[in-house]
Amino acid sequence: MDVVSALRSFLRVAETGSFSAAALDLGLTQPAVSRQVSSLEEHYSTRLFHRSTNALSLTVEGEQMISMAQTVIDAVEALGETTSADGMASGKVRISLPAALGLYISDLLPAFLMDRPGLSVDIVFCEQPSNMVGEGIDLEVRLGEVSDSSLICRRIGWTTASLVAAPSYIQRRGMPSHLLEIPDHDCICYNRGGEGRSWSFLNGADIERVKVAPRMIFNNTGAVHRAALAGGGLAVLSHILAREDIAAGRLVKMMPAFPPVRLPITVVYASRRNLPLRVRAVLDFLVDAVGEDVLMGTAEALTA
Repeated sequence: MDVVSALRSFLRVAETGSFSAAALDLGLTQPAVSRQVSSLEEHYSTRLFHRSTNALSLTVEGEQMISMAQTVIDAVEALGETTSADGMASGKVRISLPAALGLYISDLLPAFLMDRPGLSVDIVFCEQPSNMVGEGIDLEVRLGEVSDSSLICRRIGWTTASLVAAPSYIQRRGMPSHLLEIPDHDCICYNRGGEGRSWSFLNGADIERVKVAPRMIFNNTGAVHRAALAGGGLAVLSHILAREDIAAGRLVKMMPAFPPVRLPITVVYASRRNLPLRVRAVLDFLVDAVGEDVLMGTAEALTA
């Protein structure tokens, strides 16, 4: 049995929840993937999956094997990259990104990959922290403080946002002149992990939280953006989404003296040891991409 290939198949089945989907991703037949996983179970004398006619789930032993299997695969790939003739990054890197930042990154990604023919990137738009190991995520960008001490964290920038509304909404309802007036307006909220019923603004050196009763709540910033453009109400939008519309007059920026609080942008990954060249290359790309935008710079940078 090729243990490394079997471990790769096991991880992909765990990630996709399907032998057929894993086979498609790996370029193998479904029976071949099934045989590899069965051989792995026989080799280690343990069952890794609960199987039924219409369901597949990891056993406790399978859950425990994921992180160890990933360590082995990462080490094998790192060894191959170290001994390769050209030293070029190759393979697939899976990244989880908030939607707004994902759109920004997607504009820069083609140029990055152009000189790296062996590298591919699988981007998942995710507004909440994921189960990185279970979902096969190599790198994840999170907004706000990271509470999971088991992860390696690298802060790469800060969010910048504005309170905005469409001219059609302002014509109909007017615009607030002070934070205390915001709750009287129709508000469109972005719900990130249970948040979304209050907005935080800077008032000089102080942080003021404004409770709102949103007319609309979305768990995706792109949807908030579209609803704001349609005149649905006030919204706090990332500069990535709003800047072109503000410049064109499709959105109006309000109360610049009270900017929304900036959140740290952090890349997290499971381990610093044996970080493959393909992952290191994409990590450096993310750092550089965020650094290219002055409004995602230091915490002291002015908001736009």
